[in-house]
Amino acid sequence: YAQGYFVYDSNKSGTMTVSHVRFGSEPIKSSYLIERANFIAVHQAVFLEKLDILEIAHDNGVFLLNTQYPKEQVWDSLPKIAQQRIIEKNLKFYAIDAHDVAKNSGMGRRTNTIMQTCFFAISGILPKDEAIDKIKHSIEKTYSSKGKKIVEMNFHAVDNTLDNLFEIEVPKTITSQKELAPSLKGDYDEFMARVTKKLVEFKGDDIPVSDMPDDGTWPLGTTQYQKRNTGIEIPVWDSDICIQCNKCVTVCPHSVIRSKVFDKELLDNAPDKFGGIPAKGKIFNKSQDLFNITVSIEDCTGCSLCVEECPAVNKEDKSKKAINMTPKLQLDDNLTKHWDYFLSIPNVNRDKIDRNKMKEAQFLEPLFEFSGACPGCGETPYLKLASQLFGDRMVVANATGCSSIYGGNLPTTPWKKNAEGRGVAWSNSLFEDNAEFGLGFRLSIDNHTNRAKELLSSLDIDSSLKDDILNAEQTTEEQINRQRDRVEKLKSIIKNKEDSKELLEIADYLVKKSVWIIGGDGWAYDIGYGGLDHVLASGKNVNILVLDTQVYSNTGGQQSKATMTGAVAKFASGGKASMPKDLAHMAITYENVYVAKVSMGANEKATLKVFMEAEAYEGVSIIIAYSHCIAHGYDMRYGMEQQRKAVDSGLWPLFRFNPKNIGTDTNPLTLDYKGA
Repeated sequence: YAQGYFVYDSNKSGTMTVSHVRFGSEPIKSSYLIERANFIAVHQAVFLEKLDILEIAHDNGVFLLNTQYPKEQVWDSLPKIAQQRIIEKNLKFYAIDAHDVAKNSGMGRRTNTIMQTCFFAISGILPKDEAIDKIKHSIEKTYSSKGKKIVEMNFHAVDNTLDNLFEIEVPKTITSQKELAPSLKGDYDEFMARVTKKLVEFKGDDIPVSDMPDDGTWPLGTTQYQKRNTGIEIPVWDSDICIQCNKCVTVCPHSVIRSKVFDKELLDNAPDKFGGIPAKGKIFNKSQDLFNITVSIEDCTGCSLCVEECPAVNKEDKSKKAINMTPKLQLDDNLTKHWDYFLSIPNVNRDKIDRNKMKEAQFLEPLFEFSGACPGCGETPYLKLASQLFGDRMVVANATGCSSIYGGNLPTTPWKKNAEGRGVAWSNSLFEDNAEFGLGFRLSIDNHTNRAKELLSSLDIDSSLKDDILNAEQTTEEQINRQRDRVEKLKSIIKNKEDSKELLEIADYLVKKSVWIIGGDGWAYDIGYGGLDHVLASGKNVNILVLDTQVYSNTGGQQSKATMTGAVAKFASGGKASMPKDLAHMAITYENVYVAKVSMGANEKATLKVFMEAEAYEGVSIIIAYSHCIAHGYDMRYGMEQQRKAVDSGLWPLFRFNPKNIGTDTNPLTLDYKGA
């Protein structure tokens, strides 16, 4: 008999899951987590560096570690407290480099089969040979539908596992002086120390109700302090090969790859080996400005999308590009200092940037960073792009699903504010009512705006300022910035006026807000479709972004109405029989809705154009964005290539329908692909 309880946080794959598993000869009815464990396995060594995991180990128990260190270096790589626990509790210590076994077996990053084999080989739950036979039978049962090759790769991994599993000889004394890494890094506030820190350390049950936010609001931009360090390999920039296309910055799902252009005099105070190359582009001074790409190695998940998309190849060594994956253990410790210094460099002036060019748009600061999304996620590049373009005035209603889990407030929040304190206001209601929830944002904002205009109209101040504010065109960023300056001037005039308190409180609503309703295809096509259709018909100025993976990604890859005909998914193991819902066509029938289908991997230029047009459209706009997903089954490093295949085959047509062109000489429907 077996029993399992599983404890996990609100990040996606690559995060910490604690599996409390019991075995016995009789039914197990325990209703609590394990307090003393006979066997502890740590599948990602980074957790051992942050938490005292072996505290609950039973005396004379077994400890298994997945580590990249060679056998002779494993013991010295451990934190001091881990060595202390192993010696005190007389633990048997085993180690394996499961990532290397997986790589050599053709399984990419999947180590579950390997670690499971290790468990049965050393735990004694079953005789070793019997356990391996059962594992192989389970592999055949689980993966046979995916083809003989997948089954054979898993068999190969099982066979290779025991050859690479080794026992570590435990010395009698502690040799490490390494303390546990802090769960949060940086200059965080008292609330984070009191609440967020405990959540990150899996001590949420210790937080008293009195410490929770009274009004339910949580601070933004807190992922920057977490530093999850989950990447095994990290991209390293080769400035000699780089062509400054910013492709790597564009596709990075976690906003860990950034580029900046700066005055070369700033190198005087830069850390060792931090450099730059003469900046290309009409907006830069080639003799004075330097271009630099820096990677946050503590936030990178090692997905390799950047390397696959980099077009710049070393002519002397075709295996090398302008950015290359390198084992983290080989990296210079100075690279964390590089990131800190990079952040201190001023951003490129937004007024100089042409936001209609993707390369230049990637110099804009992302206000969505370091989320808990899966490595190589296909959804997050769209969210990052929206935050770069409109983040300082963006209001987001997020449907329940992947995007609300990695984008939500617990334990940390990826949406953030800029240096001026302006950023993304985010909230999540339910799965089924997100469209209505977002429409409510629009209606309340409009109400505040109209009230502010009413109060301003009756105010006795300079008529030219009043008229400029009331009649301001707010289509371009430059126009919005001018309006923001005017509103700040207004606030300085009325801040001490007793009769202007209400206007002072709502004056910021005189600056145009960008309302976004975001969710996956499970929400848009299925569970929330009724509300979505209601919003499509409303004519209100909202932007809808559907992150379309063609499955219910958050719950494991079940079919949705977006799933393509014949596609194999959960609840459609024999291939989906029906046609997918044509959500875009249905929206076009209203004739007053801006509708587009995009794919970042297939046409980034069209994707950027769609985001700009949709946000500028004074009415409902809906963007349906093709998003590759771990549930599709391929290696996520090839996600953008899969997007191109979907478009090139005709499976995912790229187009824009702009109602503004109805009745003109311009066709309202524009195709952004060549077709199959």
